[in-house]
Amino acid sequence: MQVQVDIGFEQLVSIVKKLPARQWAKLKSEIERNGKGISQNQDLEAFLLQAPTFSQKQLDTIAETRKAINQWRKK
Repeated sequence: MQVQVDIGFEQLVSIVKKLPARQWAKLKSEIERNGKGISQNQDLEAFLLQAPTFSQKQLDTIAETRKAINQWRKK
């Protein structure tokens, strides 16, 4: 027999906060064990691959600005 209950996130958090220390530790270790499928490196790689890139015109503008700032500093 299965029972399905719809619980809001805030309600779930309040229930979890009421757990005894032993059950909290058990829940935490279970969550960490299940969450190891996706590493932070994969998340970062996916983010970087989806991030916007500079156009050549923008890169040229940045290079010119750097050059001007460097000349200004030397004076």
